[in-house]
Amino acid sequence: MVVTRRGVLLAGSGSAFGLFSWQAEAQSRRTKRQLALPRRKSARPRNILIVLTDDHRYDAMGFMKAQSFGETPTLDRLAREGVHFKNAFVTTALCSPSRASILTGLYAHQHKVVDNNHAIDPNLVFFPEYLQAAGYDTAFVGKWHMGQEGDAPQPGFDHWVSFKGQGTYLPGPDGLNVDGKRVPQKGYITDELTDYATDWLKTRRKDKPWMMYLSHKAVHAEFIPAERHAGRYEHETFRYPATMAPNGDAARGRPRWVQDQRNSWHGVDYAYHSKLDIGAYYKRYMETLLAVDESLARVMDLLAARGDLDDTLILYMGDNGFMFGEHGLIDKRTAYEESMRVPMIARCPALFGHNVVEEVVANIDVAPTFLEAAGLEPPKEMEGKSFLPLARGEKVSWRSELLYEYYWERNFPQTPTVHALREDRYKYVHFHGIWDIDELYDLHADPRETNNLLAAPGHEELAAQMSTKLFDLLERTDGMQIPLARDAGQRNALRDPRGPLQGTFAPSLLEPPAKRALGWLKQKLHTRSA
Repeated sequence: MVVTRRGVLLAGSGSAFGLFSWQAEAQSRRTKRQLALPRRKSARPRNILIVLTDDHRYDAMGFMKAQSFGETPTLDRLAREGVHFKNAFVTTALCSPSRASILTGLYAHQHKVVDNNHAIDPNLVFFPEYLQAAGYDTAFVGKWHMGQEGDAPQPGFDHWVSFKGQGTYLPGPDGLNVDGKRVPQKGYITDELTDYATDWLKTRRKDKPWMMYLSHKAVHAEFIPAERHAGRYEHETFRYPATMAPNGDAARGRPRWVQDQRNSWHGVDYAYHSKLDIGAYYKRYMETLLAVDESLARVMDLLAARGDLDDTLILYMGDNGFMFGEHGLIDKRTAYEESMRVPMIARCPALFGHNVVEEVVANIDVAPTFLEAAGLEPPKEMEGKSFLPLARGEKVSWRSELLYEYYWERNFPQTPTVHALREDRYKYVHFHGIWDIDELYDLHADPRETNNLLAAPGHEELAAQMSTKLFDLLERTDGMQIPLARDAGQRNALRDPRGPLQGTFAPSLLEPPAKRALGWLKQKLHTRSA
C-alpha cells in the first residue's frame, strides 16, 4: 500500500480507497518554530489576495486588445491602478505542476508534481504554512487539482472550500468540500466560490493579517458561461492566428511533431477528436471569463467597504496559457508563447503605484513575493525571487533567462518532453525522445515564432551556447532526470483518418552531410571573426 498526501490511502491496484488524513501528520512534522522565517526589519505585514484562473492566456483581457471583443473592466482597472507584468510566464504549462510551483517557489523537477497524476510529496512546504506560522489567517477557496488530489483540506489553510478534480460549472453529484464536510453545490461555480470568499472576508479581524487564495475553475474547458453571459459574443468576428495555416511562411521550420499534432486531440484539424470551430470556442471562453471579472469586482468592492482595499496585495494570474490555433494547435503544454505566457496584474497602493514591468517574472516568483509582503525573508531553497522591487520600479539584478519544462504524458502523447530556455531575445527549445529538429527563435524579430532558425544552417553556435546554459541550469537545480509515471487517465491518441496522415521532416534534416558541414564551418569562422 502507498500512502500519499491526497487525503486517501490507495490500496492494492488503486480501486479501493480508505480514509486517511495528512493534516495532523504534517503539523506534527513541521512545528510553528520550524516554519518560522526571519522577519524583515520595519516591514508591516500586508493582507494578501491571489486570484488564480485556469487556462487564461496572457492577452485575453480587454486592455490587451487581442480581439475586437472581450470586455474585462475589472482586470483593466487593476492594470490601470496597479502593475501589469507584461512578460509573466509559467515554468510548466500544465495545471498541477504550475499550481505546485506557485505554492512552493520551485520548478516542477524539484517539487516532483510533473504532471496531473503525480502525488504531492508530503515533505513539500506551501507558502501559506509560513504565513500561518507568522500569525496570518489563511483560506483556500476553489480548484486545488494537484497530483490527482481529492478535495480534502490541505496544510497551510485555516478555512477550506474545494471540489474534486476539475469540478463542474453547474451543480454536479460531488458537490463541495467545506472544511472537511460534504456540501452540495448550489449554483454557477464562479459565483458560488465568490460567495464563499466574500463570506470569509467579511469576518476578518482588523488586527490580524489574512491571506485568501481564490482559485477559480474558469476558464477551463469545456467552457460554460454563466447564463447571463451566454451568447454575448456570438455575432462577433474572431481573427484566426496567422500561424494556424498548415503551410507558407508561418509554418517555416516547424518540427515534424508539431505538424503531426495538427491531426490529434490537441490539433486544429481534429481538436478533442471532433471538428471544433476554434472561433466559436474562443467566444465561449471569453463569455466564461466575464463572471471571473465580475467576481473580482465583488471582492474589491467588499475590501473597499471594509477599508482594506489599498492595504491588500491583490495578485491576479493564470495557471498557464492556452492556444487557439497558433501553430495549428490548441490547449497548452508546449513552449510556445501562447502556451507558457500568462496574465499577471498586481495592485497594492500601500506598496507600489502604477507601473508596467518588462522583466520576465514567473509562477515560481509568487511564493517569495507574498512572503516579502508579509514581512518575511523567503527560504533560500526557493528558486523564485520576490518581484516587489520590480513593482516599485527599482533597478535590481534580475534573471537573464527562464527555464521551461514539460514531461511527456502517455495519456496525451502528442507533445514530447520539452525543455526550453527563454532569454529576453532568444528562445531555445530542446526535445527529448523524438527524431526531429529543435527550435530557436529571435523573439525581437519574430515574436510569433514563425521562423525556426535551426531549420537552416547559420545558428548552430548560438543554439549550442543556449543548450549549455539550459543544462547548466538543470544540473544546478537537480533536474537531470526525466520522471517516469505509471499509466493513468484516458489515452487520447486517435487521428482523423480523413485528415493529414503525417508531417514532413525539416529541410535541414534532408541536406547532404557535406553541405551541412560546410554551413556549420562558415558559421564558426564568421563567429570567430566577429
